[in-house]
Parts: sequence; C-alpha cells; structure tokens
Amino acid sequence: MCGIFAYINHLVPRKRREVLEFIINGLKRMEYRGYDSAGLAVDSGVNQITIVKLPGKVKVLESAVMANEKLYDDFVYDVHVGIGHTRWATHGAPSAVNSHPHRSDVGNEFVVVHNGIITNYKYLKQYLTEHGFQFESETDTETIPKLIKHVYDRHPELSFRELVEQAIPQIEGAFALAIKSSHFPGECVATRRGSPLLVGIKSATHLTTDYIPVIYSADIKQSPPAQKKRNGLVNNSGTSLVNGDGDGRDSLTEFKPLNDRAEVEYFFASDASAIIEHTNRVLYLEDDDVAYVTCEGGLSIHRMKRTLDKNEELSREITTLRLELEQIMKGNFEYFMQKEIFEQPESVFNTMRGRVLFDEQKVVLGGVKDYVSEIKRCRRMLMIACGTSYHSAVAVRASKATLFL
Repeated sequence: MCGIFAYINHLVPRKRREVLEFIINGLKRMEYRGYDSAGLAVDSGVNQITIVKLPGKVKVLESAVMANEKLYDDFVYDVHVGIGHTRWATHGAPSAVNSHPHRSDVGNEFVVVHNGIITNYKYLKQYLTEHGFQFESETDTETIPKLIKHVYDRHPELSFRELVEQAIPQIEGAFALAIKSSHFPGECVATRRGSPLLVGIKSATHLTTDYIPVIYSADIKQSPPAQKKRNGLVNNSGTSLVNGDGDGRDSLTEFKPLNDRAEVEYFFASDASAIIEHTNRVLYLEDDDVAYVTCEGGLSIHRMKRTLDKNEELSREITTLRLELEQIMKGNFEYFMQKEIFEQPESVFNTMRGRVLFDEQKVVLGGVKDYVSEIKRCRRMLMIACGTSYHSAVAVRASKATLFL
C-alpha cells in the first residue's frame, strides 16, 4: 500500500515553495500508507521537471527539499502540476532509485506516481528493453512511464490523455496513477483500477455542475488476430483507444468554474485525509476511469468502453465530505491502531449502512451484485486473504458455500 498525491493550480498563483509544502503535507497525511521512502516532482524551468526522492519518512524528504534553495523558492506559477508519493516497498528495497516518482528517461519527459502492483511488469520490461529502454530501478512502476514514452515516440500527435489510454490496456494488476509530462505543461492525467483515488476540487466561484458526464471512446469492430497488435502491444480492450472525434470534451462534458478565467485547484489523492484541509468537494473515481485536467483548467472523465451493466453510472458526482481533519487523523489517540480499535462499533455500523436493508430483510453487496450470474456458474469459490481478513474468510466459508445455491 502506498499513497499518491497531486496538486494542480490553474490561474491561482502559487509560489513554488507553496506547491512543495502542499505536496509534502499531503504525503504526511498519508504516511500510514507507507513510510519507507517518499518523493515528488515539480517544474523547475521551461518544460523541465525536477524529481526529489529519498528513502525514509516524509520528514527526510521535507528536509532535503527545504535545503534546496534553487527549488524551495518564491518563483510564482499561475499554472503548475506537482505530484508526490509515499512508499511501502513491494518491488525492490527502500532506496532513492526505487522510490517514486519514476521517470520515462533521463530527461524526465513522463513521470508517474503509483499505488498498487503491476502483475505483468516482467513482460512489459522485457518488451521495452528490446525497444531500447534502460531501466534504473527494480520496481514494477518504472514500466509505466516508459510505456507511455514508447507510445509517444510513435504517435507524438496524440493528446496526453490519449497516450495514457493507449498504455493502460497493456497493464495488468491494480493501480492508481497520477502522471505529469514536460510535453504537456499544466496538464495531469490520473486513472485507477483496484486502488483508491479521489479528486478534490477547490474554486472561489460556484461550480458549473455537480455532475461530470463520463466520455466513452468510440467502439471499433474486432480485428483479425493477425491485426490486433499495435506497436507490438496487444489491444486488450477491444475498443478504439483513440477517440476519433478529438478529445470528446465540450462545455457540457467538462467541469469548469463558473467564470471564464477558470481559477481552480485540483487535488488527487489516495485518501481524503490528504485534501480535507484544502477542500471538502470531492469526486471519487471508479475503476478504469481516466481523469484529465487540461491546460485550460478543465476536468473531464473518460472510460475506454461501456460495460454490460444497464445500471452503469453515466456521470461522476461531486460530493461534499462531512468530515473534519481531526476525525481523519489520530485525534486524541496515541496511535492509529488505538483509534481504529475504539472506532470499531461506529465503523461496523457505517459499513452496514446502505448494504443491510433491515426493512426488506436483504443484504446488498454492490461489488458482488454485478457478477452474480457469473458466480452462480462457478463450481467453487476461492477466498484469498491474510491476517484478520483470513479469519473473516474462514468465518463466512460455510455461508458462502450455500449463498448462491
């Protein structure tokens, strides 16, 4: 488990030291998600990106950043994208080179922060190595920026979002990503599959809408097996990876503040604790959503293809968090574990809310109901877990065996 954070200011002037402080404080809020190393990436010149990453807690990163007078300064950005990461090592020991953000090349053309695990990274690494890429780290994450760079080198005409949409179908596993590029200043692309990611929105004016429509890429006909490869990578989605109608954005499908100047700030984070001190207006991304912040300050949500679910949500709602910072942090408790123990009754009640329907004597499991027909056809069900989750699986094993009979 790791924590990712991104901060985008559009026409809201911020000193570079302010941007750095926002990122570092956001990482501190998520340090419970990983604390063996931390890093960040910010602009340091025209189309130049500087990466600072070190092993150790976020405090170590903070000290290094504040000691860098060329970086921790009062240079003002009207538009800027900064990303950060706090890591719990899975692939490779805690070290500076294995820390995030990871880059596509020595010029830092594409940089990525990642929460999750890429299960097919060995195959991607082999493919990219054969195409001339050199790897610096032992991580699975490094394949992602290099894969995007590989697509960019062959299709420089594509937008930032389209480049990411080309790469994502090749990736297997769980991930939440925030991506920054020197080729697309002022833009940020974020996406998730299996790992949490939310967007905080802060604007001095009223929002044009509380709902952002989902934009789908155009479907294409299935190609014969011999023609299903593009750039040597299989198109797993079965859909057009590039929207033939441009980027699909207009005034009805993109969020913007109410005034024309689009003075807005966006916060991407793995956890609400990282952004609640800045804004309580958030949007939760669903699996396979691609969030795109443009250089004009707009935010749009894209998906590669539609699902077969007739009840699929066609928009993402901007909601208001009813939380205080003290509720998310340790509060009066000495440790997070102690806080979790005393909050168990409330947590159990909140977990059942909306799922246990006492009036109807029915339990609704949102993550399962869409796959009931497939589950009914299964001959057996495997529950894989460890620790407390393992004991939960053992406890419900008998009931699960007869649940779908």
